Amino acid sequence: MDTAAARRQMVDQQIRTWEVLDERVLDALGAIPREAFAPAGFEDLAFADAPIPIGFGQTMLAPKMHGRILQSLAINPIDSVLEIGTGTGYLAACLALLARKVKSIDVHPEFVALARRNLAHARGADVEIGLRDAFAPGPLGEFDVIAVTGSMPVYDARFAAALAPGGRLFAIVGAAPVMEAILVRRVSAAEWTRESLFETVVEPLTGSAAPNGFVF
Repeated sequence: MDTAAARRQMVDQQIRTWEVLDERVLDALGAIPREAFAPAGFEDLAFADAPIPIGFGQTMLAPKMHGRILQSLAINPIDSVLEIGTGTGYLAACLALLARKVKSIDVHPEFVALARRNLAHARGADVEIGLRDAFAPGPLGEFDVIAVTGSMPVYDARFAAALAPGGRLFAIVGAAPVMEAILVRRVSAAEWTRESLFETVVEPLTGSAAPNGFVF
């Protein structure tokens, strides 16, 4: 397979056609070797317009979903980013080409180890990978951008609380068959706004089933 040609086709025929037109985002998606992040045995499906199972009830999201996440967050080169749900490390690698600093956390040690290995194939993608349950007590830190890669049946406000003023959070909330992708912005120390982006269905983030958050 000509993987470079497959990546170009993925960007032009899947991602652009889903209204992802930010050139920085498209360049990042075209630069990262997606096939290197696909799970073993699924390399030929790396560029397919479908999620790929990666274990523990999680998936590697479809390329167009990664594109929409990156574009909606409007990442600046000076931003610090937190990714919740590392998976194979693909989105973290793309984030690293757009931001100043990227930290990615996952509750599964297998994913942490896998992502660290995979990121060796992504030139220029410097990511701090950590083992952590995002729903455990304790502060997450403060970030300009937060991307939650799995869905939450109930919105959990602790993630938006970790945004710096002016920061943006991407999350997917609800239950199948229809979930809502949202963008939360921190306007001030005590004020956030919430924007509905599109409808989708994504596997729940591990540990998110308990309704331990609140909706504002």
